[in-house]
Amino acid sequence: MSHAETMVGAPVQVRGAFGRLLRSELRLQLGRRRNLVLLAGLAAVPLLLGLVLFLTRDTDLAGQGPGFVGKVTENGIFLVVASIFVCLPFLLPLTIGIASGDAVAGEASAGTLRYLLVVPVARTRLLVVKALAALAFAGSAVLAIAVVGLVAGAAFFGLHDVVLLSGDTVPLGVGAVRIAGVVAYVALSMTGLVAVGLFYSTLTEVPVGAMAATVVTAIVSGVLDTLPALSAIHPWLLTHHWLDFAEFLRIEPDWQVVAGGLGVQAAWVAVFSALAWARFTTADVSS
Repeated sequence: MSHAETMVGAPVQVRGAFGRLLRSELRLQLGRRRNLVLLAGLAAVPLLLGLVLFLTRDTDLAGQGPGFVGKVTENGIFLVVASIFVCLPFLLPLTIGIASGDAVAGEASAGTLRYLLVVPVARTRLLVVKALAALAFAGSAVLAIAVVGLVAGAAFFGLHDVVLLSGDTVPLGVGAVRIAGVVAYVALSMTGLVAVGLFYSTLTEVPVGAMAATVVTAIVSGVLDTLPALSAIHPWLLTHHWLDFAEFLRIEPDWQVVAGGLGVQAAWVAVFSALAWARFTTADVSS
């Protein structure tokens, strides 16, 4: 084989090996029974919420609750937004924290991480694969809520033209695009939490510890966001911009707000991904 053929073949082999490793990790992440149960639990939220609202829509309880929840009985498409709103404070971070915190620590705990690195697989490549699989799971978690919310909302209340927060009405097709924007924004807003979980996962061989630390980080961020004395740091907190998805439900979304929220997530991803890489590529792997 000539030198030129070697140079051409090597990148192809690397890409092929990376693809196989990624597919294997995605099957593991999305096919693991625990993760399927977590996705099913999230998917049950819009179903249960829609059922409760359907059963109480003709009672004195109708229209009560947060604004997004109150709009569901008028238009089933809002069940998607209401379900995401309900899951954001705890259930969604808990689910993503479990998956991302287990990414590396779970392999170390099971004793398979050392064998993965002996294959051999470059540590950087393995970490990238773990990150992509965790991001895929995070996206699947948000999508599970959205899909079940849309189907349940259509079944219980029907789909109609969408009344935005400003009071303006847009056609159902335009409203569906706005709702898709909400789902995409929330999914991207979870990337920072995934990076945090991945970093914690490189610090320990105890998956529960990494999972708990990830969830606690989200909770602490939410608590700090409520303290007026810390208003100077609020814009940089992990959870501060999560509810900015409401911009997609205004007649003219403030794209600076949307970009600012995603920019903060990008900063968290950059910092904690770098920390995870520095830790993982230098750590002494014994398990």
